[in-house]
Amino acid sequence: MEQASLRDLNEPLIDHAEGQFFLNEAFKIIMEEVLSNGTDVKQKVCEWKEPEELALLLDLGVRETGEPRDKLLQRVRDVAKYSVKTSHPHFFNQQYGGVDYHSLAGRFLTEALNTNLFTYEAAPVFVLMENEVLRGLRQLVGWTEGDGIFCPGGSTSNMYAMNLARYQRFPEVKSQGVWALPRLSIFTSPESHYSVKKGAAFLGIGLDNIIFVKVDDRGRLIPEDLDEKIELSKSQGAVPFLVSCMSGTTVQGVFDPLDHIADICDKHKLWMHVDACWGGSVPFSKKHRHLMKGVDRANSVAWNPHKMLVAGLQCSALLLKDTTNLLKQCHSANATYLFQQDKFYDVNLDIGDKSVQCSRKVDCLKLWLMWKAVGSMGLEERVDKAFIHARYLVEQMKKREGFQLLSMVAPVIKERMMKQGTMMVGYQPLGNKVNFFRVTVFSPLLSQKDMDFFLDEIERLGKDL
Repeated sequence: MEQASLRDLNEPLIDHAEGQFFLNEAFKIIMEEVLSNGTDVKQKVCEWKEPEELALLLDLGVRETGEPRDKLLQRVRDVAKYSVKTSHPHFFNQQYGGVDYHSLAGRFLTEALNTNLFTYEAAPVFVLMENEVLRGLRQLVGWTEGDGIFCPGGSTSNMYAMNLARYQRFPEVKSQGVWALPRLSIFTSPESHYSVKKGAAFLGIGLDNIIFVKVDDRGRLIPEDLDEKIELSKSQGAVPFLVSCMSGTTVQGVFDPLDHIADICDKHKLWMHVDACWGGSVPFSKKHRHLMKGVDRANSVAWNPHKMLVAGLQCSALLLKDTTNLLKQCHSANATYLFQQDKFYDVNLDIGDKSVQCSRKVDCLKLWLMWKAVGSMGLEERVDKAFIHARYLVEQMKKREGFQLLSMVAPVIKERMMKQGTMMVGYQPLGNKVNFFRVTVFSPLLSQKDMDFFLDEIERLGKDL
């Protein structure tokens, strides 16, 4: 028994030949089910099952002993079959979707390399690459210098900006905590993303200290009301420190007047953050970059290339105008087992202390490879085409009878489309108005036929309502 144990210790636990064969077969399933069938308009967007039925079909429990290869491959096929095909041209449900194959190759590569982006010794290629991609994004914003980091989603980028703004104003918060601070106030639009609320709660600023500024009839923040509310907050003993404005609101896609907001932020010496997670790609477009006029005057910008550019989840950048290494000052913990100062290379390339994370996935490669493949001109074309599809859809809606908002229509139509699997599109209320469908149309796989299909399908599903 002892000799057998010793022999076992000299053998790897993983059979590389078997593992690679399984991976090859699994990859074939992915190519067929997800990337071929999953992008075919003749196929369903989803194979809807009720939760109890789906749990039984997938046999989700884990066991003491492993399963044979054939059964595992069937597991892969089942996961692909019953998952929503977000690359399908008729997946209009969220602000991500579609597929860019160059970006996807980057995602496969980073998963295979399994690299942690915190030190140059662990990720030399990607430390340099992230710096270069961030530099390119900053240039589009209008900054020749600055800083930045890829974050796990736009909500985190927005929270980073909030934390950095507070630290810049009150650096003692890092050592003394929130008890040493005055009551702080944040200003934003009621159309802003819910991550403003989450960030205020998470950082101990408090939901009651978010002050919502009035918007005009298009949903754009009104600068004059912002100025008045900042003055009022000061008179009530609070310390205003951050204005979070929008370039592409989640529901209506509205762009706030950044230049005018910047004037007010300059007047009151407040940090100006632009949540451009949705609309941040318009600087690629000569036709539409005017929507973000004044963004170069901001202190920080959150931008999700996984949305309009279709870089694939997740690809979320926080861009900073700061050149004082504020990210590192605010977040560093100086872990000596990672960030030794006597290394044989430039320790400024160890970027991990800029992040609140330790382990951090590589998100820059998917954008870099896609950008290399199609160039800035190709990305400009994607942005312009998304606007063309949106305008076409609106024009066609106006021509059709019966497209008006009625109570409970949207939830019923949503249920029918999901259970039939023909399409996915989200709905929601707006203020005191009833539910409406919110359609996102930026996938490079889309054509005007898909716009027509959307309208035809809504009519078909709701004809008896």
